[in-house]
Amino acid sequence: MGILLEICVDDPAGIREAVAGGADRLELCSALELGGLTPSAALIEQAVASGLPVHPMIRLRAGGYVLEDGDVPVMIDEIRLALARGAAGVVVGALLPDGRLDREAMARFRDAARDATIVLHRAIDLSIDPVAAVEEARTLGYDKVLSSGGATSAPEGAATLARMVEVAGKHLSIMAGAGVRPDNAAALVAATGVREVHGSASRIGPPPDGKTIRLGFAHGPRRITDRRIVAGIAGAIRQAETRA
Repeated sequence: MGILLEICVDDPAGIREAVAGGADRLELCSALELGGLTPSAALIEQAVASGLPVHPMIRLRAGGYVLEDGDVPVMIDEIRLALARGAAGVVVGALLPDGRLDREAMARFRDAARDATIVLHRAIDLSIDPVAAVEEARTLGYDKVLSSGGATSAPEGAATLARMVEVAGKHLSIMAGAGVRPDNAAALVAATGVREVHGSASRIGPPPDGKTIRLGFAHGPRRITDRRIVAGIAGAIRQAETRA
């Protein structure tokens, strides 16, 4: 199997651009500018109709990944609803206040997902030891881990990502994400050994008008998925495959 490219999108236009650019899978969110929140049921159905495998983010609010009372049952319901609408898997994560993985919550998410793919998202990058957390995710039955190696971007965290790949072995897949571009994707794959790459493949959109910002409906321009950037990353990782 070749190196897979997952594109994270948060609107219908993003779905179309990711498909047109050659993405292999969609991570589906709302509010990507906040790191991604749970998408609507209608958006999940539209993404599934694209024909690509879809992994919705299950995250209730912006901020960190320490859950509050009552969060877990709602997230379990969201997992079940997403899968009932045709999602191939879900993307989740939870931490304890001390930075360790919230194993109890994550085990309940694994049970709710049943046979579907379950991904630990970049909550792992805020954990006290991302490499050790890979082994914990494996024992919990997780299938994939999305990470930047604890750094601001995946290229900056390449050394840690390589260690995570080594620990994961054949038990789960490490997916490199954050700051992935056409000009660094091939080198990232070569440096880390990852078999999956994740990115937004986006450009900066037009700025909102002043009143929209003053009223708090936006803080600046949105990023917009661009099929040319998707295709550029896809081409770069295909080149990395031929060199391997």
